[in-house]
Amino acid sequence: MKTGEAIEKKIMTVDQAKLMIAALKVTGKKVSFTNGCFDILHQGHLFSLKQAADEADYLIVGLNSDASVRKLKGPSRPINNTASRAIVLANLIVVDAVVVFEEETPLELIKELLPDVMVKGGDYTIDQVVGGKEVIAHGGKVIINPIVEGFSTTGLIEKMKG
Repeated sequence: MKTGEAIEKKIMTVDQAKLMIAALKVTGKKVSFTNGCFDILHQGHLFSLKQAADEADYLIVGLNSDASVRKLKGPSRPINNTASRAIVLANLIVVDAVVVFEEETPLELIKELLPDVMVKGGDYTIDQVVGGKEVIAHGGKVIINPIVEGFSTTGLIEKMKG
């Protein structure tokens, strides 16, 4: 299989991801999940994705759709569309799968996938993490990664505006 085809196969539907997780669990592999808009990829994102990947054998990234990003960030966002953001994430070696979700939060996606580990960056507590309760109830764990100071998509956009 050519590299480009392999990368594109990393972008999955929920059902494809569920099948992949089932196959991984049969072999004793652990699945990690994180999510976000990943509008303009920066060092903070890369740190967070690597931390999430280090927590398990397989990393699934939940990606907010364009409509979802607009609801969260406002009408001028996203800068890059869903397809562009998904392919950039799929090209990262630490990312094993990308699943796009339409809702404002990944709660329904998390309930469907039930990863072994959920990783979130930021100033959250475990009980504030959307889907955390469901992951823990299913025997998984939630990990909060620190934010890398000085890196934010909003900050980059403001800097570009000059």
